[in-house]
Amino acid sequence: MGKEIGMLVVSHVNDIANGLSKLLDQVAQDVTIKAIGGTEDGEVGTDYARIQEAMDSFEEDKVWAFYDLGSAKMNLEMAMESSDKEVRLFDTAFIESAYTAASLIQAAVGEDAIVTQLDELKIKE
Repeated sequence: MGKEIGMLVVSHVNDIANGLSKLLDQVAQDVTIKAIGGTEDGEVGTDYARIQEAMDSFEEDKVWAFYDLGSAKMNLEMAMESSDKEVRLFDTAFIESAYTAASLIQAAVGEDAIVTQLDELKIKE
């Protein structure tokens, strides 16, 4: 299943996005993981164009997206509207859910079972 679903992690800080990607690579060598952090000029924030470019660059048709804060979610939602990928956005604890998803995708656990586990990590409003 590793090449059926790609993962996109988006953070307001480049070091956080890249650090999370590095952590995920340890448990999910066969899963395509792309990290987008910060703005184009290296500041704290998110950048719709960079998110869109990363989303569209996946070879996989399915992309699971994880984010750290609200404006990252907003930019992901806008990118999803113009992407031809099947994107699933998770409103879950950022690091824990990305780690859970990556390791279970790597282990070829079924999508429904993974989503059930990720539901336990949903952010409560």
